[in-house]
Parts: sequence; structure tokens; C-alpha cells
Amino acid sequence: MNETTFPVSPTLGERARAALGRRNLVFVGLMGAGKSAIGRMAASQLGLPFIDTDNEIERVSRMTISELFAAYGEEEFRALETRVIKRLLRTGPRVISTGGGAFINEKTRKQIERGGISLWLKADLDVLWERVNKRDHRPLLKTENPKQTLENLMNQRYPIYALADMTIQSRDERKETIVRECWKRFSTTPVKAARTMTKTESEERLVHVPLGERAYDILIGPGLIGRAGGEISTRIKGRKAAIITDENVGAIYLDQLMDSLQTDGIEAVSLTLPPGEKTKSFDYLTKVCDLLLEARIERNDAVIALGGGVIGDLTGFAAGIVRRGVRFVQVPTSLLSQVDSSVGGKTGINTRHGKNLVGIFNQPDLVLADTDVLNSLSPREFRAGYAEVAKYGLIDKPDFFEWLERNWQEVFSGGPARIEAIAASCQAKADVVAADERENGRRALLNLGHTFGHALEAATEYDSTRLVHGEGVSIGMVLAHRFSNRLNLLGVEDVTRVEAHLKAVGLPTSMDQIPGELPSTDFLMEAIGQDKKVKGGKLTFILTRGIGQSFVADDVPASEVFAFLEDMRA
Repeated sequence: MNETTFPVSPTLGERARAALGRRNLVFVGLMGAGKSAIGRMAASQLGLPFIDTDNEIERVSRMTISELFAAYGEEEFRALETRVIKRLLRTGPRVISTGGGAFINEKTRKQIERGGISLWLKADLDVLWERVNKRDHRPLLKTENPKQTLENLMNQRYPIYALADMTIQSRDERKETIVRECWKRFSTTPVKAARTMTKTESEERLVHVPLGERAYDILIGPGLIGRAGGEISTRIKGRKAAIITDENVGAIYLDQLMDSLQTDGIEAVSLTLPPGEKTKSFDYLTKVCDLLLEARIERNDAVIALGGGVIGDLTGFAAGIVRRGVRFVQVPTSLLSQVDSSVGGKTGINTRHGKNLVGIFNQPDLVLADTDVLNSLSPREFRAGYAEVAKYGLIDKPDFFEWLERNWQEVFSGGPARIEAIAASCQAKADVVAADERENGRRALLNLGHTFGHALEAATEYDSTRLVHGEGVSIGMVLAHRFSNRLNLLGVEDVTRVEAHLKAVGLPTSMDQIPGELPSTDFLMEAIGQDKKVKGGKLTFILTRGIGQSFVADDVPASEVFAFLEDMRA
């Protein structure tokens, strides 16, 4: 049953949100004060993401808080807690609930002072005891007299909690009432001025993919490869890493990534593979697996994909099957991989039967989309990636497609619109993945243009001198709109608009623009029949009723597709 929310005065809510700016609202207080419940409701009412730091620590370490205390002691736990909170505070706004001891740690408290507005939920002993005495997961209360221990903690910690920016009494009453008190306090308490952000911080964006225990962040902005060690070390407990890259990317960025990892105490090995789609094969999958085993990469160590979609898909597959799963980080270095293949957990390799037919779902633990690396892409590579950006507008975001029509030149030139376009694309995919992780329904819409595009890639034998993935998607999206028009689903003006925009940015829009001779329509139909969008032998296409009005068509007659392709080849 969904939790009901109490109506909030728009004025109070707006004031609280405005006061936060890009900072985080951080709930502090003793165990049982209600930080998670109140924080979750506050986040819902503000329309912000919510993160419980204890849950995040458990996700990072793959151990419960009790297990961490038992295995490493409180000192090591606090060190990990400090690293995690530091990372969470780097981007915002979000609502964060902290563990009872977090604010007591001076280093953590200073981080909260710099990156957030702290709010102490203060509760009396009887209220706290009533809330915690029926649960046995609190490691600090595993004593002979837990109630006395709780009172001692109150006496020790309350003077420090009082240093928080605001204090709200947490009583046994409706959570909605307490949340309303929080917003009232924002309107009556002077809020400290926001810290001036650096240029890099002001440009950076964060997209959270909410998948429960498999949730992860996508960081988007400049300079992230140079900070990769710090970002990874706050999310992954292991101190070893293996980097998989290709010859082109590795020559430019491998040393920088290795240095960043070493700075943060992570020992790394690397494997450099040939570039190109043909690397996504069983032979190279074996090479990657062998490296991970030879390097003794354990389940809490990191396997890092440094490259485009080929490296990401191959590495993610290997990371998911070695030791039945090790930690996996994506560092995508092409526009296409930053907005598409690095997000969502699809991994795999190609076979002679078709593209991506062997693989698994393996969500990354982190995606670092360093926008600086896009400056080293060739114009052709950048255009190919842009096809996937445009796709998100054509699926179900007509306003975004219209924005791209107006701003695509700035996206290409590297202005602020580039980061916004990448963030919007990642958010669009994250929303779909969160609703349908394993493509049982809505996620299939992300394949707009891909069924035609994959068939064309197979027809060129994945020869990148003739066609790269994004170019295939561009032609495929035009074909999908033309086919939809042929089926009387949309007017020709929408087809013309899609084709005109893709032509304007320099992408191919028809099969006759592919160099060399294409195989017969029979070959293309066979490739379409092998595509993983086929269900029960029936052809499945993503069709559309207009810009941003795509839908899944589960039973498209093969004869219609054949006749359409024949006409398009004429």
C-alpha cells in the first residue's frame, strides 16, 4: 500500500526547496528518531531523491551494518561511512538520512556543513526506546542493559547534534505533521548561505537509477576520469581493480585512470583489446575472464570498462559471470555509450547469428560519464552517438526532440547544452529501466530503430568503415517512421521532420547511403528474424503514431516488412 502524503503549503515547500538550492537536506539524530521515515516522506514532498546512508553502506560493502561492526569494528565502519557521505554530498539536491554516529564524527560533520543543511530530529528517551527495543539489529545496543546504553548515547551525542542547522522534535505523531514542522522551520530559521561551487561542480549532473539493491549513480560532467579513484573507493570496498579498454581509448586515457586509482589506494591491472565491433566475441570474452582470474579479482573488487559500447558490453558480461559476479564500473568514452549502452545493465557479445544474442543483465555499480573525453571523438563518432540522443525524444519526449532541433549545434560544439542533453538522455533511460529492468514491456521502446539498424549492421558484417551502430540506428529510426506511415499510423510531415533533423546533423537516413552493395532483402529479413526483439517467432517492431508517440507492435506481418524493404531498396 502506498504511503499517503500530507498536503504541504506550496509556499512552505517552495521556500524549503529554494533554500536548499543544489545542497542536500541531511537528517541527523539518534537511532529511532525517525530519520529514514521522515526523510523519505520529505523527499517525496520536495520531489527529490532519498538516500539512507546505512542502506548505501550496506550496498557498497555487501554486508549488513551488524556484519561490518563484527568483522571490522566501529573505527573502520566510521571511515567507510565518512567516505560514502562525502561522495553523496558532492551532488544535490537530495534528502539524506544518516546513521546515528555520522554527525558525531568531526570530519563527517564538516562535510555535511559544506554540502548540506542539517536537521536534527530530537526525540525523548521513552520515544526512542519504544521504537528500538523490539528490534535486535542495532550493534551499539547489544549490551546487558540496552536502555541504559541508549540513555548514555543521548547524553554523549545530544550536545553535538545541537550543532545542526535546525532542530525538530520527533514525537509519536503522524509523520506528516513532523514533515510540515520541518518546512515551517525553513520559513522561520535563517539558512546559511550556500557554498560557492566550483565551475566543475556547477556543470556536473547526477542521475540515480533506483533499482533497490542494484541501484547506482550516473555522474555526468568534466574531469571524472581524473577523480575516478575517489568515486569508486566510496562505492566499492575492494582495493583491487582490472581495467578493460581498447587500443584507441587506452592510448589516451588509461594512464590517467590508473593514476587516479593508485592515488586512492586501488591496485589495478589492465587489458587492452583491438577496437571495433568484432571484439565483442567469445574469443575476447575468454581473454577478459582469464585476466580477471589471473589477477585474482574478488567479488568486492572492481572491473572497469574504459571505452565505448563494445568494451562496456564485453566487460560487463565478463564481470557478471566471473565468480558469479564481481563489481562493475562503466567509464564510457563515446557519446553513444554515455547515453545508451553504459546505462541499463544489458551486456553481451555478438555471434555469427546476430548482434548481442549472447549475454546477461548486469547492472553497473557506477557510471562515470566524463564529458571531456567527447572532445577527442571524430565528428563521425559524435554524430553516431547523437542518434541515440535523438531517439529519446522520438520515443516519448516530443519536447526534448523539439529542444534538440533548436540546440543541437551547441550540443555538438560542447557548450552547456551538451551536458544537459546527456543528462536528459540518461534520465530518460533510467526512468524506463527502473520501470522495466528486463524488458518485459515498456523497455522495448528503447529499441526504436534498432531492429532495422541491427539488420543493416549484420548486412555490412559489422564493418565500421561502412556503418557504425549509431548510423544504423539513424537509418533504422527513419525506416521505422516511414514504415509507420506506410501502415497509416502517422502523417508524412512527421517522417519528413525526423529525416530533416537527422540529415541536418550529418547522419545517414537511407540504405543507399551505406557504402558498398547490401545483401538481398531475404538476407535482411533473416537478420530481422534472428533479432532478440522477436517473440514466439512473431516480428516485433517499435512503431510510432507521431513524434514522441512510439509503441510496441507485437505481430507485424513479415510480408509487409518484406514489401517495405523492397521499396526502400529500389
